[in-house]
Amino acid sequence: MNTFQSIIIAIIEGLTEFLPISSTAHMSFANPLLGIDKEDDFVKLFEIVIQLAAIATVVVVYYKKFFDFKNRSFYLKLMVAVTPALFFGALLKKHIDAALGNLMVMAIVMIVGGIILLFIDKLFSNNQEEPQELSYKQSFIVGCFQVLSILFPGLSRSAATIIGGMSQKLTRKTAAEFSFFLAVPTMLAASAKSTLDVYKGNHEIFNSTNLTTLLIGGIVAFVVALFTVKFFIGFVQKKGFALFGWYRIALGTTIIILLVTKII
Repeated sequence: MNTFQSIIIAIIEGLTEFLPISSTAHMSFANPLLGIDKEDDFVKLFEIVIQLAAIATVVVVYYKKFFDFKNRSFYLKLMVAVTPALFFGALLKKHIDAALGNLMVMAIVMIVGGIILLFIDKLFSNNQEEPQELSYKQSFIVGCFQVLSILFPGLSRSAATIIGGMSQKLTRKTAAEFSFFLAVPTMLAASAKSTLDVYKGNHEIFNSTNLTTLLIGGIVAFVVALFTVKFFIGFVQKKGFALFGWYRIALGTTIIILLVTKII
């Protein structure tokens, strides 16, 4: 992976991490088009690190929430919500690795997820009351929905958790914000596990050139994601999720055509 490739992938990550369109799928689709070897250990590490960098923007934008140490229930609810993903992530690692390597499956999941998003606003149109904060039960249920994004790569962690939140009578804004919050412990755990696995398998990967590439990619992903977070909240409050649904369907269909015609 050269510097140009790393910047492009980092931009894609920053733009898609918080949108319900699957950053993992976008990076997986972009890799062959850019000539990047998806199976390369450094590429796998790079994608995890820039995802963590993008997620870090949540802590910056919502710093008052994350550093309000008097509100212990906030941290406890995040722990409750992240537990299902940690459990099933460890249990189904082989399945996840296999699914991540199958672009056709991811493209189909993109389309199915897009169809769901077309109807999500109407399905939960009665979600008008915005609770002051989620209950522990609601937090856990949203966490269970996050597991769906692990079982079906390409569904989008953001989409799964937002749908889960709205199923619990949360407004679009509240559901989206809790999805952001939940991403922090989820990606911290995933990044720590992936970095440790790569380190055990290949110490030489952490050389100065690769570390520089990781730094550049992390900075780019962080800056782009910072603007995306602010845009997304305002957009979904006014417009809903239908546009993202149509986008997913169009992209998934395009990828299937490219795969069938063996362009990628």
